[in-house]
Amino acid sequence: MEFVKAKTILARVKDGSDWYGVDYNMNLYRGCCHGCIYCDSRSNCYRIENFDVPRGKENELEILEAELKKRKDKGVVGIGSMSDTYNPFERQYEITRGALKLLLKYGFGVAIDTKSDLILRDLDLLKEINRRNNVIIKFTVTTPHDELSRIIEPHVSTSSERLAAIRTLTDNGIFAGIMMNPVLPFITDRKEDIRELVRLAHESGARFIHTYMGVTLRENQRDYYYEKLDELFPGLKEKYMGQYGNRYFCSPPGSKALYELFVRECDKYGIQHEMPDIIRAYKKNIEEYSQLSLF
Repeated sequence: MEFVKAKTILARVKDGSDWYGVDYNMNLYRGCCHGCIYCDSRSNCYRIENFDVPRGKENELEILEAELKKRKDKGVVGIGSMSDTYNPFERQYEITRGALKLLLKYGFGVAIDTKSDLILRDLDLLKEINRRNNVIIKFTVTTPHDELSRIIEPHVSTSSERLAAIRTLTDNGIFAGIMMNPVLPFITDRKEDIRELVRLAHESGARFIHTYMGVTLRENQRDYYYEKLDELFPGLKEKYMGQYGNRYFCSPPGSKALYELFVRECDKYGIQHEMPDIIRAYKKNIEEYSQLSLF
């Protein structure tokens, strides 16, 4: 794997309190080889060349430790929002595992985005961090069907494997759930599939499901997505072009009714789906929690 130079790893997040309560953010890899046809991180604005080739960052754990030492606010650090931190190279290089050790050492919480059940390798560290701070694990799951997930997300754990990983995490006291994002018009937006995914989430012990009920398309990302639609779903690109043109956010037809259905299903099973409720549900009062843990 190629390694690129980096001056900093950890970044303060200004609006993280509105998005899973994240205080800091870092991406330990640049690029991703999962091959998801809809990935927003392909967009030109992120300036990641050869996106399908993951790259590490030189001396990143040393840089990260120096940055963590300076931070007095031991908030929640988001990992993997742009490039999945559990790509196949992580098995060998253990960069993410090294970063989790540092977060544990310096008392930080963690919020991880992933589509890989490789995260279970680090269950021991997640449990230790969870004893001292806040932990939330967010699995992207777009469809209840493994066959479809293999088409639109060809190099990741299948939907059922991700759901099984959620079961393991929640059984071990880790707050884990689903980002049902994106919802792809004419592909993953069937009512019966939304019902089924919420049901499977409940059976897997998911503590939350969040969705924005649509997909973003811009610049290079749209070109790649349309290329894959031609390859995998012939004729669908023309339907998108007629329906959405160059629109950035593309919501499925009847998205309001779909979202209302989604909310009803979540409420039926008692699954959190609103962002403020999700944040309140996983965040502890750290000062009180630390005192209780002493006993």
